[in-house]
Amino acid sequence: MELPKNIQHQLAQFQQLQQQAQAISMQKQTVEMQIQETQKALDELKKTDDEAEVFKTAGNLLIKVKKDEINSELEEKAETLQLREKTITRQEERVMKKLQEMQASLQEAMQGAGMNPGMGN
Repeated sequence: MELPKNIQHQLAQFQQLQQQAQAISMQKQTVEMQIQETQKALDELKKTDDEAEVFKTAGNLLIKVKKDEINSELEEKAETLQLREKTITRQEERVMKKLQEMQASLQEAMQGAGMNPGMGN
């Protein structure tokens, strides 16, 4: 039994949205990891003596920097990443809500077409 065109179209949209949700989830994981790394660097920096030599990477180079400058840079980076995480979380919530709505709509359409969704039809 072939699916009606409108249901095929809805299924295609649903699958695209699932892929989008997966991509958003991966972005969120990446940003969360960057936040953790940045926070760890800030924590380690706090443990160092004010006179200690501090270096940062720039490509394949290590460059000597002032502790207070790199501290400010890392704090700004952490703040930017946290804002990015909030944005991604909101985006993720919207997509998940839309997925739930589409799933309910698809189930309703399939039942209306005399199919039993989730039963391999």
